[in-house]
Amino acid sequence: MNVKMLLSLAAVAAMLNATAGVVGDVLKPYVENGQLPGAISIIYNNGAEEIDCVGYADTRTKRPISLDDPFMQCSQTKGFCGVTIAKLVEEGKISLDDPVSKYLPEFKTLWVDGGVKDDVKTLVKAKTALTVRMVLNHTGGFPFEICAKQGNIKGGGWSGGAPLRQTAAISAACPLLFEPGTKVQYSNTGIDIGAAVIEVVTGKKWEDYLKETVLDPLGMKSTCFWPTDEQLARQIEMYDVHKDAPATWKSENPMEQRPYNGAHVFPSAGAGLWTTARDQVKFYKMLMNLGVGDNGVRILKEETVKSILAVSTRPESLGGYSLGLAAPVKDSENEWFGHGGAWGTNCMVNWHKKQLKLWVVQLNGGPRPWDKAKDEAANAFFSTKIDNSGVNAYTGRVN
Repeated sequence: MNVKMLLSLAAVAAMLNATAGVVGDVLKPYVENGQLPGAISIIYNNGAEEIDCVGYADTRTKRPISLDDPFMQCSQTKGFCGVTIAKLVEEGKISLDDPVSKYLPEFKTLWVDGGVKDDVKTLVKAKTALTVRMVLNHTGGFPFEICAKQGNIKGGGWSGGAPLRQTAAISAACPLLFEPGTKVQYSNTGIDIGAAVIEVVTGKKWEDYLKETVLDPLGMKSTCFWPTDEQLARQIEMYDVHKDAPATWKSENPMEQRPYNGAHVFPSAGAGLWTTARDQVKFYKMLMNLGVGDNGVRILKEETVKSILAVSTRPESLGGYSLGLAAPVKDSENEWFGHGGAWGTNCMVNWHKKQLKLWVVQLNGGPRPWDKAKDEAANAFFSTKIDNSGVNAYTGRVN
């Protein structure tokens, strides 16, 4: 590529950076009236990318929101656990149909809540062995959080509680909500049990194994369970949203409390991982590219992503979910997979069409009137025919 062409591309990039993106255009009125404090949208369509950073990370100081601002991705952490499980399956160190008790003996005998009979709560011995597959796809019968965390808000929730192995041991001692593999109950607990299995298999703490095999190879330097004080000074603040009124700053949510890097914080594979938009998109592009990061590093084999991450691992009658990721029951060229988080974050990818849509906010409550307009704008972007001839097209639009 000659200097003249480089200058021409630079001019095009400058023009695009000065132009509001399709998503940014529809969000700005909500930022201007205060209903939406700030948001980040990244949409990618087979080589064309639009990045919109609209509004503020902190409305009190008018600090603009940016790709490098840390935020709580909450349940999007589950997909990271799913990828680490998939790596061990790929290496032949774990089978999804292995009983959990093979690695954690306390799960050998489990009891199911049999309801109340004659004013006495009954327990029934589980007939089905709990498998690694079940704990990762929410069919294991576990509550959202273990009994030790429920009702214990201070130090509870997903950023507090206990180490993963202790969480697993406590969950094994508590009654299951139903016979394993027969129903669905969305559960941080099951994902944490999966991470405890990883610790046994690898002999490493799950957070260290994640860093070594996924975060570091992808260059995700800002993703961690204990953000530094310097990082927290730049965090995207949390807000309550209200109908036809400006959003109000929220100090914390009871499920994840300050200090966010305090001694009460234990890693949870079900939730709790901090990241930035710049980092998070690296993880999801790796999934979109069937195991290969944008930096060219392969994390998983193509077939691994296709067979146990991009498509459901549940019985068909129980709906779609794979390993820590929302996924279709049957794969097709129009299906997406990914995950959302409690404060409104979300990222979904379509590996067939090489498409991605990432959304970052830190919000509690509703309504959220911008969602429909945002989705329609993104759909318009994805329906645009992309011409990649001439250059290895990459178009970045930052607003």
